[in-house]
This record gives sequence, C-alpha cells and structure tokens, in this order.
Amino acid sequence: MGNVLAAAAAFVGTHFLLSHPLRAPLVARLGERGFLALYSLVAFATLIWLIIAYRAAPPGAPLWIAGDLSWAIATAVMLIASILLMGSLIRNPALPQAATGEVPAARGVFAVTRHPMMWAFALWGAAHILVYPEPSNIIVAIAIIILALVGAAFQDRKKATLQPDFWRVWQERTSYWPFAAIAAGRARFGGFGMHALAGGLVVWLVATWAHIPLTGWRAGIWYWIG
Repeated sequence: MGNVLAAAAAFVGTHFLLSHPLRAPLVARLGERGFLALYSLVAFATLIWLIIAYRAAPPGAPLWIAGDLSWAIATAVMLIASILLMGSLIRNPALPQAATGEVPAARGVFAVTRHPMMWAFALWGAAHILVYPEPSNIIVAIAIIILALVGAAFQDRKKATLQPDFWRVWQERTSYWPFAAIAAGRARFGGFGMHALAGGLVVWLVATWAHIPLTGWRAGIWYWIG
C-alpha cells in the first residue's frame, strides 16, 4: 500500500510541478519540444509505476459491499462522465491553441461547467470508489480526482495569465462547479449536442463492456446482462 501511495503522489505531484511552477524555466532551457518530451517521459514513467504498484498490492478488505444501488448510481455517473468527456473534445477553449477570437457562448457541456473533461475524470474516480472501495483502488481514484479538480483550478489561473481578456469573459459566462453558472443565470442549459450524447453513449458502452475481458468484472449495464 505504501508503494501505491508513493506512486500516486509522484504521478500527481510531478504533473502539477511540470505543468505550473517548473514549466516556464524548463521551456526556457529545453524549448517547447524538449519540455514536452520530458513531461511525457515523466508522466509515462510515473503512470507505469502506479500501474505496477497497484497490481502488486495485496487486495485489502473493502470498506463496504457494493450492491445493486451502488452499481446503478455508478453506472449513471459513468454515462454522465462519458457525455462530458466527449462533449469537451469540440470547441473547448481550454484545449491548447483553442482560445482564439471571439469568446463563445456557453453551450452544451460548457453550460454545465467550463471543465467538462476534468469533471469527467473526477466522476470516473468517484464511481470506481463507490463500487470497489478497496484501499489501493481508493488511493488511485482519489489521485485521479485530485489531479482533475485541482488541475482544473490551476488551469484557470494559468489561462487567466496567458489569455486574460479571453479567459475573463469565459469565466464570467461559465462556472468551475457544475450547474453553478446555470443557477446564477449566467448560462442557460439547452441540452447536450449530438456529438456529446452519441459519442458519450458509445464510449460508455464500450468502456464498461471492456471491464469483462480486462478485469473479469461486469460493469455498467453489463452488470445486469449475463
């Protein structure tokens, strides 16, 4: 368990360090391509360490037993996460080189939150804790949640510095917390786009089915379909 915790801390910590305080000095020294190569190498190495540590950790006693209700909630949460993820891939100002020109209106998943991809990962972590509350799995899931949600807050700070005019307006039209902008009247939810709904449904079905050959577990609707 100590190895899982150390690997999770290294994976999250190095991501934050390289993405924020160390990025500028390393880019100045290595250039953009050199920095990207270093970042990718560190991210890959720490991820492999985390995977190996997780697989080697002896299974601990689950903190609770996941029943049908837990699986039903997790299944719905994962569908929402899949829709947020797929919706975030198109016209997302947070993606590299995406925030140019006129600030768009908050539509689809961006009316819900300006960080739909990050919240998708956080929901993934929460769903996996709910149905598999084993200590090493909880550590990995919490690491993903912290990386996503703290990373989203750091991203806001960085974007506000790099693109102050654009990001200030985008922040005024959207919200960090899901549905906060809608509740405050700054955004209006008009439904998800077809790319988010259709893409999310496909990802959800495929990803949950893949648990069967990869882990031996039935997840999502496959939990009830024999």
